[in-house]
Amino acid sequence: MPRYQRHVFVCVNKRPPEDPKGCCSAKGSEEVRALFKKGLKERGLNRIVRANAAGCLDACGFGATVVIYPEAVWYGGVTTGDVEEIIQRHVIGGEVVERLVMKAYAGGPDRFPPLRME
Repeated sequence: MPRYQRHVFVCVNKRPPEDPKGCCSAKGSEEVRALFKKGLKERGLNRIVRANAAGCLDACGFGATVVIYPEAVWYGGVTTGDVEEIIQRHVIGGEVVERLVMKAYAGGPDRFPPLRME
């Protein structure tokens, strides 16, 4: 079995404030990543799910970007208020949080296997 069942990549890229593309870091992505790490650890899931900082995912126009693999689901405009829902519904339950999916980047089926808690 692979070491991690899921990877949560959170873009924490930083661009200068005058850059027209903006950046995920300025949209709260570092706080989002910290909450993913905390929420996974509190549940004992950090052994099977990894929350990683990612460099530029080239989707800054969509807001704080989170990508979950192996499903290849791209979430945009993620805020700290969305983290618990993503952990509960997607990471644990295998259900895509449709309201946050970046349709242009969407991949995979609508439901994935729940985590194996061995």
